[in-house]
Amino acid sequence: MATALLMVDMQNAFLDMTKVALPNIVKLSQHFSSNSWPRIFTQHGHTREELTPPFKNQLVRKWGPDGSIAKGSLSWEFIPDIKQLITSDSPIIPKNTYDAFLGTDLEKRLHDLGVKRLVVCGVMTDCCCDTTARGAFNRGFETWLVSDATGTANKIQHERGLNAFGFAYGDVITTDEVLKRLK
Repeated sequence: MATALLMVDMQNAFLDMTKVALPNIVKLSQHFSSNSWPRIFTQHGHTREELTPPFKNQLVRKWGPDGSIAKGSLSWEFIPDIKQLITSDSPIIPKNTYDAFLGTDLEKRLHDLGVKRLVVCGVMTDCCCDTTARGAFNRGFETWLVSDATGTANKIQHERGLNAFGFAYGDVITTDEVLKRLK
């Protein structure tokens, strides 16, 4: 089954949330790359217009302009370890909502690649990762959310996000389990 790795929002704004996840994301990315399997990155950010009142973007209304990531800012840039994984042919999906499918061409790209299974990792477990993974499931993709390759603000939020996804949507598995299943 054609499988893609989706690395969600591995940006400087979330660096503190990636301590456990980052080495596992690098490991997964390198495995996918060495097998010539698709690797896709998302990058969350808001335009100057979205950050200016009246706020039309729901997330900017929720978090305010100071709690939102401005496109082009240092917070918006990829974490250096992730930046090194991006090649000239690596798709980067710009997004401004939790769900990487909403208002983007992610679904089309996955279908064009013949992908049937999506492995989701990145940040935040209980926001963008969970919402995007649910979006993948709802679009017919077999979806794995990688427990030790996702991160969020704290352990309770992390566990709640994983449990909610695993209950009704897809598999919650570790990096080692992903590698074992893909052999």
